[in-house]
Amino acid sequence: MGMLSFYLRKLIIIFKGEVLVLPSRVVVFLFFLVLLFLPVVTQDPYLLRILILTSIFAILAASWDLLSGFTGQMNFGHALFFGVGAYSSALLNLHVHIPPWGSIPIGALAAVLAGLIIGIPCLRLKGTYLALTTLAFPIILMGVVFAIPDITGGELGVSGLDRLSRSRLTDYYVSVVLMLGLCTVMWKITDSNTGIIFHAIREDEVAVRTAGINTTRYKLLAFSLSGFFAGISGGLYAHFMRIAGPSTLEVSMSFTVVIWAVFGGIVTIYGPIGAVFILFPLLEFFRFWPEFRMLMFAVVILLILLYMPDGLLPWVRDKIEKECPRCKIRNVATRKTCRVCTAELD
Repeated sequence: MGMLSFYLRKLIIIFKGEVLVLPSRVVVFLFFLVLLFLPVVTQDPYLLRILILTSIFAILAASWDLLSGFTGQMNFGHALFFGVGAYSSALLNLHVHIPPWGSIPIGALAAVLAGLIIGIPCLRLKGTYLALTTLAFPIILMGVVFAIPDITGGELGVSGLDRLSRSRLTDYYVSVVLMLGLCTVMWKITDSNTGIIFHAIREDEVAVRTAGINTTRYKLLAFSLSGFFAGISGGLYAHFMRIAGPSTLEVSMSFTVVIWAVFGGIVTIYGPIGAVFILFPLLEFFRFWPEFRMLMFAVVILLILLYMPDGLLPWVRDKIEKECPRCKIRNVATRKTCRVCTAELD
C-alpha cells in the first residue's frame, strides 16, 4: 500500500504540474475522458457508428500531417496508403482466413511497402511535381483493381469480411483506443529528435543535408511511417464496413484528408484529429438538409480558411495561451509572467 500511495502521489503531482497548467492540455485530457466514458452515458448504435468512423479517419488525417505537414512532402495521393491497407486486410481475411487482429497489421505493412515504392522515385521531386506524382499512384492502383476483378472484385470491391468484433460497443473501444494510442505515438514522434529533423527538412532541406544528415533516409522514414498509420486506418475501415472497394482509392478521399488537415491546422498532429471530429459529424448532421448539405459544408470550411489561415485549433490555442519570448514555454493567456523563467509576457 505504501508503494501504491507513493506512485499515486507522484501521478497527482505530474498531473497538476504538466496537465492542469495549460488549457490545451486540459482540453486534450477531457477529450480522452469523453471518448472513453461516452458509452456509459449512451450506447446509441448510430452515434457509436459515427464516432467509430471519425476515429478511423482521424488516424488517416494525422498520418497525412506526419508526412506532408512535418516534412513538406506534399502528398495528394494519400488514399493509396488507405486503400492498400484496406484491400490487403480484406484479401488476407477473405482468402487466407486471417482474422482482423492479424490482417490489419499485415495490411499496414503492405502500406509501408507502398510508401517506399512512392518515396523512392519521388525523392528528387518537390512542390507541384511531387504533389501530381503522388496523385497518380492511387489512380494507377485503381486501374489495377479494375483490371483483375477476379481477385479485387472490380467495381464492386471485396465484401463479406469478418467484423472487427461481435458488438458495436467493442468496435467502438477498439477504434477509439487505437486512435488515441496511435495518434499519441505520432505526436511523440514529431516531438522527438526525428520530428525535429522532419521539420527541418520542411524548412530547408539543403541546410539539413549540409549539416551531415541523410535527408533521403528520413524522407523514406516519413513515407513509411505515414503509410503504416494510414494502412491501419484502412484495415479498420475495411473490417468495420465489411467491404474494401474502389472508393478507398478515389481522388476525393485524398483531397478530403488534405481539407481536414488544413482546416484543423497542419504541423500539429492534433489539428487534423480535431478537424475530423468537427467536420465528419457535422457532415452527418447536414444529412437532414440533403439539398444544401455540401453547400453548408463548403461554407464552413471557407470561413475557417479565410479568417483562420493557420487552422482552427492553432487559432484557438493562440487565443487561450501565450508563448514566452525567452524560453518558448507556453503559458495561460491571462498570465503576466512566464511560469518557468518568470520573463514578462506581452
